[in-house]
Amino acid sequence: MSKDKIEIGAISKPRFEFRSFGQNFENAHKRMARFSVPVPEKVWERHSDEIYILSRTNDINNTKIRDGKMDIKTYVQTVDGMEQWNPLMKGEFPIQSSVLTEEVFPAFQVKMPVLSKKEYTYEEFMEMINNHPDLQAVKVHKQRLGYMVNDTICEFGEVLINGAKVLTINSESTEVEDIKKTIKDVGLEGIENINYLQAIKRVIGMINKPLAN
Repeated sequence: MSKDKIEIGAISKPRFEFRSFGQNFENAHKRMARFSVPVPEKVWERHSDEIYILSRTNDINNTKIRDGKMDIKTYVQTVDGMEQWNPLMKGEFPIQSSVLTEEVFPAFQVKMPVLSKKEYTYEEFMEMINNHPDLQAVKVHKQRLGYMVNDTICEFGEVLINGAKVLTINSESTEVEDIKKTIKDVGLEGIENINYLQAIKRVIGMINKPLAN
């Protein structure tokens, strides 16, 4: 049976991912660029500004806000060291209090604040986050360069986490074996797989652990 082909920017079935964060992926990035097939111009270089909501009590739900929209993904499983994450919810502001009660704060796995309104603006929601002892909003700017190696979607990026600069490199696909081949080809074998949730927590000191290098 032939495997599904994935395209950068296209919606596919849930993917597995290898990603790491550190200060030096120069050689792996060079090899990734050399091995890459041509990719659409729109993914040559992308910039985005996002807000990640970090919870001290949760490591399985990844919440971010971009362009006024909230996106929560949840961890599903790890296969041969590759993590699979699925969409949990998407929402826009103003956001209904019922959504906060039934979906958002349960995903944070923290004590629910008292809600007195039917809906909340972005500013009101962020005030709740900033006042909560177990939650922290983190500003993340991404500059990403897109590639395609061994039918896996790849990127190399410079990421500013509350202004602290780190580098990231990744390979993702519906096929674990293709990711493993890409890791070997670009020279990332033995490098720790670190997702965004873990990386940001390490940078801001919520987790006492270094990045990959």
